[in-house]
Amino acid sequence: MARIGFVGLGNMGLPMARNLVRAGHEVAGYDLSAAAMDAAAEAGITRAQSAADAARGAGFVITMLPAGTHVREAWLGAGGMAEAAEPEAVLLDCSTIDVTTAREVAAGRPMLDAPVSGGTMGAENGTLTFMVGGDAAAFARARPILEAMGRSIVHCGEAGAGQAAKLCNNMLLAISMIGTCEAFTLAEKLGLSHEALFEVASKSSGQCWSLTTYCPVPGPVPGSPANRGYAPGFATALMLKDLGLSQQAAGAVGAATPLGAAALTLYERFAADGGALRDFSGIIEMLREA
Repeated sequence: MARIGFVGLGNMGLPMARNLVRAGHEVAGYDLSAAAMDAAAEAGITRAQSAADAARGAGFVITMLPAGTHVREAWLGAGGMAEAAEPEAVLLDCSTIDVTTAREVAAGRPMLDAPVSGGTMGAENGTLTFMVGGDAAAFARARPILEAMGRSIVHCGEAGAGQAAKLCNNMLLAISMIGTCEAFTLAEKLGLSHEALFEVASKSSGQCWSLTTYCPVPGPVPGSPANRGYAPGFATALMLKDLGLSQQAAGAVGAATPLGAAALTLYERFAADGGALRDFSGIIEMLREA
């Protein structure tokens, strides 16, 4: 079993760290939130006094932080984790950040960018998908650690490739969710029941994850946020962040993503109208009103 440092014990990080403890690993955790630290201690996670303290002496160090600026400061800041970590430690960043920062932080050390898909449910259940960029040897060492937190582990390429895969995936997810919501709003106005549309589309060419796993209307998929008043799940603010990163990346490389740009505009409207902390599938309510 490994000794693991874990920094960032929020809605995603805490259940991920908890699953590492359940798998028998020794985990030292740190978060700026006192409440998060208390919850971590209850889960059997050792309290670290700082991010650097969590990294010190660990064979693996994991971060799950809000944005690239936080990741850069945690790893590269004065007295940060890169300085405190053992030279042979494998460093894993599971945050969703820009590709440039992921490559900058990884330079010269065995580090993997390993963003996740699956939301809080996947984090709780240990069924996350990890999209991993970085050195193949470091990936091979880290794979058993990732498997304690996820079900699908994909090595996407060199440093930054994990973040690239995450941004492409979530842009596609946003587009498909909006399309699914539009189909249900049209069906409602045509007098077609939710159940009838789901029965047809889930077995036909309209089938997609946004429909069959995360259906944006109550009923057909009991576990979807639509059955909980659109409590996240995956908050709109997080989707908006990912869409912004996807459009930043598209602009940098000259890729045409007109539907991605349209999705960003629609989610900006939904967030501005009070939907920022609601699940991203709740955009169906804005589309109904439109």
